[in-house]
Amino acid sequence: MTIYDLKPKFQDLLRPIVYTLFKAGVTANQVTLAALFLSVFIGVLLFFIPHPHVFILLPFVLFIRMALNAIDGMLAREHNQKSHFGAILNELGDVISDTALYLPFVLIFPQAFWWILLILFLAMLTEFIGVIAQAIGASRRYDGPIGKSDRAFIFGALGLCVSLFPQLATSNWLSYLFAVLSLLLFYTCYNRIRRALNELSTIPDNNKE
Repeated sequence: MTIYDLKPKFQDLLRPIVYTLFKAGVTANQVTLAALFLSVFIGVLLFFIPHPHVFILLPFVLFIRMALNAIDGMLAREHNQKSHFGAILNELGDVISDTALYLPFVLIFPQAFWWILLILFLAMLTEFIGVIAQAIGASRRYDGPIGKSDRAFIFGALGLCVSLFPQLATSNWLSYLFAVLSLLLFYTCYNRIRRALNELSTIPDNNKE
């Protein structure tokens, strides 16, 4: 189970907001762009002001981004706003936002520089594999254990902790945490590939063409 499995309940809470935005003429793509611009703005801010206390912003921004990501999907599905451009924008926005928000951690934890870069690479790879699964005829894979929402929770919690306890920035044990996270992301890649292939194996050959 991942945090993504809680998405339906989260969507139920957001549905009144979604309806209000729809009535106001707000589109799914506008919400997607708002989440992207917010993430890049905060990422740039954290990069140029890499003080532990500033990272208190991260959990709040990640929660808002998560809500916006849910809202744009609901607007697209429930209010007939799906588009090919929107699908591309959504996938690109997630990868760019993750990179913008998590890259500044290399300035806070220089001892884990390479681990953090590896995590960013693997995070992009998990989303790439999820999209490839859809391209070859399976469903878009969101399998864990470390999906987008799980990464947001982990880095949000880490941002909160380092803002409250700046001494954590010099702790070497965090390298072990990032190492474990990297291993879990490797497994996430494997899990998405395995489940996509398993899904395809149950589809009749005439439906795969």
